[in-house]
Amino acid sequence: MARNYLLITLDQFRGDCLSVAGHPVVRTPHLDDLCANGVRLSRHYSQASPCAPGRASLYTGTYQMNHRVVANGTPLDDRFDNIARVAVRAGLSPALFGYTDQSIDPRVTDGPQDPRLSSYEGVLPGFEAVLDLTGDYSPWLGWLAAKGHDVSAGHLALLATEHERPADSSVSTFLCDRLLGWIDDREGPWFAHASFLRPHPPYSAAGEYSTMYDPSTVGAPIAPVSDPHPFHALMMSLDACSAPADPDDLARMRAQYFGMVSEVDAQLGRIWAHLRARGMWDDTCIIVTADHGEQLGDHGLREKLGYWEESHHIVGIVRDPDRPAAHGTVVGEFTENIDIMPTLCEMLGVPVPAQCDGLPLTEFLGGREPDWWRDAAHWEYDWRFSWIGTDRYTWPRRRRPERSSLAVHRTRDHAYVQFGDGDWLCFDLATDPTWRTTTDDDAVVAARARAMLQWRMEHTDRTHTGFLAERGGTGRWPDGVAWRAV
Repeated sequence: MARNYLLITLDQFRGDCLSVAGHPVVRTPHLDDLCANGVRLSRHYSQASPCAPGRASLYTGTYQMNHRVVANGTPLDDRFDNIARVAVRAGLSPALFGYTDQSIDPRVTDGPQDPRLSSYEGVLPGFEAVLDLTGDYSPWLGWLAAKGHDVSAGHLALLATEHERPADSSVSTFLCDRLLGWIDDREGPWFAHASFLRPHPPYSAAGEYSTMYDPSTVGAPIAPVSDPHPFHALMMSLDACSAPADPDDLARMRAQYFGMVSEVDAQLGRIWAHLRARGMWDDTCIIVTADHGEQLGDHGLREKLGYWEESHHIVGIVRDPDRPAAHGTVVGEFTENIDIMPTLCEMLGVPVPAQCDGLPLTEFLGGREPDWWRDAAHWEYDWRFSWIGTDRYTWPRRRRPERSSLAVHRTRDHAYVQFGDGDWLCFDLATDPTWRTTTDDDAVVAARARAMLQWRMEHTDRTHTGFLAERGGTGRWPDGVAWRAV
């Protein structure tokens, strides 16, 4: 069995931005290389956005309706198992390079004065942060200063001006350097999580990658509909979400995004080459995914939000060197980021926790298509954070925040969107895959609504549901119990 495990997240990486997937512009030769030496998940989806909610689903294997991380800053309940704790149980010491954006459970802090309650950029329990790129990115700034760069403007300004410095000074180069150096120091099996910031905004590709794509060649985004849903109209009215109105500015944004994609792809190429040179390529399981996608001007929007495909269809590639027969294959079924944790559990030989909503990808990695697989993808978006702290009467009487959410049930032919206030949309994807054409066909809408209800009922919390308190304890014992009945 493979001895090493490398989980790579690319922040805000759209699933259609792979040249091997047929993108007409972007070039990703090293991700393509991994696809040829692994399994590509062509319909892979994040379960929530923005960063913290999406990562909570990835790290715990649960839907947002169960882990309840609904915003950057919502605490992740400490009762949840996660991929780092799984690695620890497998006898490994999981190392983090980058960040995980998981806020600490306030019940395990020392009180309001605990500094961990002042940042949403907490480290997922179980990881050792070998390179902690949270807060002010001080490790990167120190490295830049040692290379002779002026860092007085701070990390946000320096990220926004990466195009002004050589690519060998980028934040992605810095993370990659530290990861490779750490790998060189390993003498036994290892587990590493490399969490790259790029291609996350600010839209500034490093060095030569900033000019790699001519803005005139990057293509036009999907235009918004003339009569948008009120939620869509609201999002387009917000400066943080609306796409640039000037066509030249929009084209430059897309060109910089594609440049960031290619630059982080080059860093992954360095990792592949290093593993091969060290003789570790065939001893290392590699998983590449993202926390969410990016609108990139589609539907008049940028960043990650709402119900749109572009915000949740993400990159997904798995290389298991112990299952070479499936290398180079493409999985066309719907896969989700919640599938990563149970897949890692089976790779590591650790039982899949009962909390997991996701399914192991093991059979796909072996070249088989399970007949019990899901027939739709699901994701959620919650914007109650806009109400937190603004209305003292919200709880227990006024429940407006509980209505500030939506859920999506996406099949091959339709996408049903249920809003928390009772409104809904149903997109006819067979007619129009750009999510611009809706249907109000009663039979279609009723079928999709029933399917979403069934999905929610199937995945409610199951901590004790497989156990009966009889004859000393019957059934599936809850995770974390120190002993079992014989």
